[in-house]
Amino acid sequence: MAYLLDAFVILAYFGIIIGIGLSQRSKSGSVEGFTLGDRQIAWWAVLASILAAEISAATFLGAPEAGYSRRNWSYAQFAIGTVMARVIVSFLFIPIFYKHGVISLYEFLETRFGPVTRKFASITFMVTRVLAMGTRLYVSAIILVLAVAMWQGTAVQPETKFWLYAGAVVVVTLLTALYTSVGGIRAVIWTDFIQVGVLVASLGFTIPYLLGKIPGGWDTVAATIKSPVFFEFARPADPGAWAWVKNVLTNEYTLWAAVIGSTFVTMSTHGIDQDTVQRMLTAKNRRQSAFATILSGIVDLPIVSAFILIGVMLQAYYSAHPTPNLPAETREVFPFFIMSEMPAGMRGLVTAGILATAMGSLSTALNALATSLSRDFILPRLGPGASEQRQVSVLRMSTVFFAVLIIGVGVVTAWFMAHNPKVEILPLVLGILGFTFGSLLAVFLLAVLTRTRGNDFGNLLAMICGILAVLFLSNVLGIQQRLGIETPFVLSFPWRITLGTLVTFSIAILFPTPPERREA
Repeated sequence: MAYLLDAFVILAYFGIIIGIGLSQRSKSGSVEGFTLGDRQIAWWAVLASILAAEISAATFLGAPEAGYSRRNWSYAQFAIGTVMARVIVSFLFIPIFYKHGVISLYEFLETRFGPVTRKFASITFMVTRVLAMGTRLYVSAIILVLAVAMWQGTAVQPETKFWLYAGAVVVVTLLTALYTSVGGIRAVIWTDFIQVGVLVASLGFTIPYLLGKIPGGWDTVAATIKSPVFFEFARPADPGAWAWVKNVLTNEYTLWAAVIGSTFVTMSTHGIDQDTVQRMLTAKNRRQSAFATILSGIVDLPIVSAFILIGVMLQAYYSAHPTPNLPAETREVFPFFIMSEMPAGMRGLVTAGILATAMGSLSTALNALATSLSRDFILPRLGPGASEQRQVSVLRMSTVFFAVLIIGVGVVTAWFMAHNPKVEILPLVLGILGFTFGSLLAVFLLAVLTRTRGNDFGNLLAMICGILAVLFLSNVLGIQQRLGIETPFVLSFPWRITLGTLVTFSIAILFPTPPERREA
């Protein structure tokens, strides 16, 4: 009976979200309406949508995992760079995008450099975003796996775990694609608003409830915290400058990564990523867009910190209440607590919060991917005589197309994670973006910081070199060992975008812009 109440809460959530999404169909009958909401969205709704896009299910479970395993807020120090980057984006990129009236960001690159740069950048974004989105979707099924384990009284076998993961990926993606393809960006933003509310309500209940079950309360939690609490300087054990450099670049959660690496990461995800920037461009003007963007960085810090606090509190709770059934996989500890300790109804609410974060980031990605494919490749081929109805139909079909691709990636990831339970969530998700987004960022920086440098050939060459440099120093598939390097140097994931940006920019700037494009 208790689980029936949880099921009712979750079904009610699905009903509300899908109902709101479908209700926006009448306002999404034009390309401008489907992709940008006619640029009439209130700044506070844009703010909520940005938060929903970046706080995925990977954050909902990955940040508590970081707090539980590290027992500090070292991951939260990334907020330093994210706020700095949002300020840069608000004054560097957003005014230009509004000035040129772009729908797909990569239209600006054609104006500045040429069609090759636009198409290659758009393809790079689409491939990267499909992979990144698909790899995080399985997270929403972790709580389902634990529910089955509790019901049958034994651990779930890898094959069964895979089918549960895969089933959740298919259901969540199809439901999200339904309202996103019908309601367009308005459906995305208004469902995001509801989803952020569910997320905040989940946090607001979980923290005091968990604290009340820890003997000694805050004193016990404080004793659990491990130094350094926030700032990790990555001081090496060995003397010398090289030891410092190696320690900084090969460790994930350090102050240097927070200030430098995180700034480049956020400049890419919030400055040149169609996924997030499309939300910003729905605001009524660039000032409201910039305000929502900067404020989202300020609001993001307490939200992520709250997730990490839950992880630290879970460490304190299970230290005081050891249980033989505690999952060995750290990413499953929070879902295990939800299923085993929370009361009926609230358990359903928090589960709905996990689904909300998954669906919020997915709907954003689907709409952005459909926009890029349609605007950069399909719609230009239809010619100027194509009706609005036909163009919107292309956008809707593109949404469904990418839903199928993401399901494919999600199912493969589900199999991998079911058979490799020790892999951490956050490095997996953030690392994928790092392989390519640095090269994308570099081309946009070249476009806005210079007027006479960069062309199609040079940009293409530079982006390929930047991606290859990141793949090499990330030691993907053991490439360094294959080339005879006995002691590989493996760059940590927060630095990948920084490296890709520097390599790509350094090469692309060597090539002059054709005279006919210098006035763009």
